Amino acid sequence: MSYTVAMVIPFQGPGGLYGPSAMASAELAAEEINDDGGLLGQDIELRWVDGGQEPRRVASVVAGLIRDHCIDAIAGWHISSVRNALVPVVSGRVPYVYPALYEGGESRSGVYCTGESPQDYLLPALEWFCGNLGTRRWFLIGDDYVWPRRTYQWLRERASSLGIAVVGSQFVSYGQPDPEGISRGLAAMRDEHCDGVVSLMIGQNAVEFNRAFGRSGLQDHMIRLCPLSDENVLLANSPRENCELYTVSGYFSTLVTESALDFVGRYQHFHGDGAPSLSGPAESCLESLAALAALVRQAHSTEVRDIDRVVDGATFTGPRGRLRFKGNQTVQPVYLGRSEGLEFDVLADIKAS
Repeated sequence: MSYTVAMVIPFQGPGGLYGPSAMASAELAAEEINDDGGLLGQDIELRWVDGGQEPRRVASVVAGLIRDHCIDAIAGWHISSVRNALVPVVSGRVPYVYPALYEGGESRSGVYCTGESPQDYLLPALEWFCGNLGTRRWFLIGDDYVWPRRTYQWLRERASSLGIAVVGSQFVSYGQPDPEGISRGLAAMRDEHCDGVVSLMIGQNAVEFNRAFGRSGLQDHMIRLCPLSDENVLLANSPRENCELYTVSGYFSTLVTESALDFVGRYQHFHGDGAPSLSGPAESCLESLAALAALVRQAHSTEVRDIDRVVDGATFTGPRGRLRFKGNQTVQPVYLGRSEGLEFDVLADIKAS
């Protein structure tokens, strides 16, 4: 008998760029949990669900799996639009660990968030730029869905207290290439004489934005803060296109901590030299399964009502070290990185106080 987890990961669309490394990290996590006795005596099995499909389609697939008793839990990296489509159909029937960096505010029963929210990553990053580089005039460009739009609203509400100005925004199509939208955004950044741009774009969309930004020459005049431009995005762009690109994350493949280095070693041993590049979204998939295992073991139950009772204060260990839940959201380290060619140089631990 097994405990089956639906791993909702994009294998198509903009986020499909993260899919191979996310899948590889999840496979390692399942192997390690099973080697450690599984969940309440049951081995974990993974069932892949393409989270790159239209959100209502993902929700329909997962609803059918729950109805037919094919899955016992949900985890994996996917965008907030998919999460918002899933939560009503899950409706507390199975535990759901959501590991993506997101817009914050998720508090529904049975949903356990291990990813960073704007208070964790955007606030301290902007404070760092303001204090260290004097970056005060910001533009925001993002994919047109809930994470960028709600994060933009969050940023506008806090700009004055941060001592910055948000002078404009541009939202571009998420599901289809939108070079015209990117061009409009670049022109507005130039016209507004911005010091920096926050780019809230996913996967291949981030790649296309960075290419256009590189062609524009704006990297000679302003910096980019791109929270989901991960190692896979860097590999898809040239060093010139990656110039003055910063990102913020709880994990980097170049992070030099004991837990992060140990994770890299285990990952390479498990998958070999040809494994997909590690990144924040990939690491989050391993962490979603590690969190699920810890919550089930601490609750001594796989039922949502029992996990809800123990989640506040629950702890687990992953590549980012020992993490703790506060409510249904983990408290975590956050680091600022700057691109150096095709990898990130970790500049600072900027966790908000």
